[in-house]
Amino acid sequence: MMIVSVMLFAMGLTPDGSNPLVQIIPFFLILGIFYFIILLPSKRKQQKVQQFLDNLKVNDRIVTTSGIHGQITRLNDQVVQLQIADKVRIDVSRAAIGGYQGQPPVVEAQNS
Repeated sequence: MMIVSVMLFAMGLTPDGSNPLVQIIPFFLILGIFYFIILLPSKRKQQKVQQFLDNLKVNDRIVTTSGIHGQITRLNDQVVQLQIADKVRIDVSRAAIGGYQGQPPVVEAQNS
């Protein structure tokens, strides 16, 4: 009996006569749905955030993810200097910038 099952499986048939590839199709369908519902929108959002951060320039009025409002006075690769009041400037991480003042946030605040 065992030899017959192995021979049928090698020929591409299971003991009940169906093709084993047909049993794998639902698995690939679930992977496809997972990709289009979860991974693709996440990737698009990440690209949008990166484009926003790359397009920052001096004198932009922004809001950080912690709620600090300020105007950009200097930019580096990782650090942005904000003027938050007269003669008061702070350095914040570029990744901490959430969006422009008066517009919906580009980066959602991280809840820890």
